[in-house]
Amino acid sequence: MSLTFLFRTLTRDVAKVSSLNLQHVQSLHIGSQLLAAEKALLMKLRKSTGYTFINCKKALEKFDNDITQAETWLHEQAQKEGWSKANKLEGRKAKEGLVGLFVRDKAAVLVEVNCETDFVARNEKFQQLVKDVAFATMAHHNNKTQSQTGYVKTSLAADELNKLSVGEGPSLADQLALTIGRLGENMSLKRAVTVGIPAEWHIGSYVHGGVSGQTEVAMGRYGALVVFQGGKQGEQETLGRKLGQHIVGEAPVSLGNMDDLPCGESETRLLPQTFLGDPSRTVAQFLRGQQARVLDFVRFQCGETASDAAE
Repeated sequence: MSLTFLFRTLTRDVAKVSSLNLQHVQSLHIGSQLLAAEKALLMKLRKSTGYTFINCKKALEKFDNDITQAETWLHEQAQKEGWSKANKLEGRKAKEGLVGLFVRDKAAVLVEVNCETDFVARNEKFQQLVKDVAFATMAHHNNKTQSQTGYVKTSLAADELNKLSVGEGPSLADQLALTIGRLGENMSLKRAVTVGIPAEWHIGSYVHGGVSGQTEVAMGRYGALVVFQGGKQGEQETLGRKLGQHIVGEAPVSLGNMDDLPCGESETRLLPQTFLGDPSRTVAQFLRGQQARVLDFVRFQCGETASDAAE
């Protein structure tokens, strides 16, 4: 065998190996690009839906990485699972949660949404549900009162809240089921109150134990709305907040009259109560000094029963 033949054979084998190595490197590079793209898609789906890594991966595989179809399918599955969980968890007590307060122009809503633990009440998805309930309740109020003038006050029970929706989206009952499916606790839309006032009246509001970072919808364990007339020019907002703080702190049950005399420490009428912001005066005396008059109020305490509210 000649040296020339050996050299040609060796050269050919080296070229073949080099070609295979290049193909392998290219394959690895393309594979890593695909993996990176799929990972980015997976992270995007997780961020937009909040569902687990496993479920998002399953959805993308099911629909060949079509993120729109995957997201729709995930919502459908979560809602089914949510309804199933809701049925299983229905008997479990849900006395934690949040009160949500939303004021816009000359209208305001106070809502209560319950869950089982304070841990879930601090979850962003639960807080989003509270916001959605507040927005849907305000929209319902606006639709019902378009042709009405004067003072309008409406109470909504759980069954009425469940039928509402935000815009053209799913009902609050469906959103509730979706949130139960995501967070795994029993929850309920307990109640809401809406008020609408004439142009010359004012709405004061206050939330205690608030959730930080909230703007449009204030949230906490206690909330109050107070409807009043008068007040010194430019000071109505401060006056409304002070009255709301008193109502949250002293838990009046009824309004009373400006001339009512206090009946002791168990006073449940607002106007004869000792004013929280100035114990030397009653609420009525404070209001006279502010040239104001309270017309109505609403107080919510998260988890309270009807008998609690009446005490």
